[in-house]
Amino acid sequence: MSTNAKNLTGVIVPMITPLTAQGRIDGLAVERIVRHFCRADARPFVLGTTGESASLSHDLRQDLVRLTRMSTPSHVPVYAGISDNCLAYSLEAAKRFADLGVDAVVAHLPSYYPLNPEQILCYYERLADGVALPLVLYNIPSTTHMSIPLDVADKLSFHPRVIGMKDSERNLERLNASLELWAGRDDFSFLVGWARQSAYALARGARGIVPSTGNIVPGLYNRLWQAAVNGSPEKAQEYQDLTDHISELYQKERTLAGSLAALKVILSELGLCEEHVLPPLVPVTDLERQSIVEGVTRLNLRATACLPADSRPA
Repeated sequence: MSTNAKNLTGVIVPMITPLTAQGRIDGLAVERIVRHFCRADARPFVLGTTGESASLSHDLRQDLVRLTRMSTPSHVPVYAGISDNCLAYSLEAAKRFADLGVDAVVAHLPSYYPLNPEQILCYYERLADGVALPLVLYNIPSTTHMSIPLDVADKLSFHPRVIGMKDSERNLERLNASLELWAGRDDFSFLVGWARQSAYALARGARGIVPSTGNIVPGLYNRLWQAAVNGSPEKAQEYQDLTDHISELYQKERTLAGSLAALKVILSELGLCEEHVLPPLVPVTDLERQSIVEGVTRLNLRATACLPADSRPA
């Protein structure tokens, strides 16, 4: 499908990368996960932070993109990360992923060198000029150790290939300023990657949400999104509270690396994939696994995860 800012919307799930014990992409698990998303009217974003993209070889990245696109109905867009410290690789990846049928590419900043605003602008302009697909900016200072300045992002928002930004920075002042800049724009979509502020941001004009907990309960996030866009803030907040509680099961008191390994334990309990992670991530301990499995039962996630989407809003 043709992807532009207007259809860069709804629930976009930063998909985990399912792996075999041998460290390859688990194709059957990819199919299960994609079906899980599609039942909830959610769209996959592969090769993001939740997908362990920094740990995947170039061959594994290509395999994941190919298998995800093959498993996803043609009318459902697939987004793929091309972030890398090497601009040439990002451009090459964008070309290969376009050939595989990806609808848009996503890129955070290269993370090795500290960059000033002018260098950030120049980097993204060169990237946007060089890709054939629509480009989504990705702000995640927790991993890149830099934040894309809003005035730089606003300049980039008028580039013909830049269709939106996913912002995962946990900064309420920045979130409000972003919404003031872009909530009324039809040609640039603002996506919230700070999942706990999903209902808040949607009520103020965000176009979509990108929650890692969507790997577990995409249906709840779809209902949250629909309640928000249909003008039911109380119902949206109910779903926000539910999803926040589920997120704590794998995120609370864990680093990002630890939370990703714990997330895979939950997904394994739901029959979606195995628990394997790639270095430098390590599996959870037996004691952690026991606590997580007990939490899956306590929260009734085996039933909750199967909730489908409601009908789309008019």
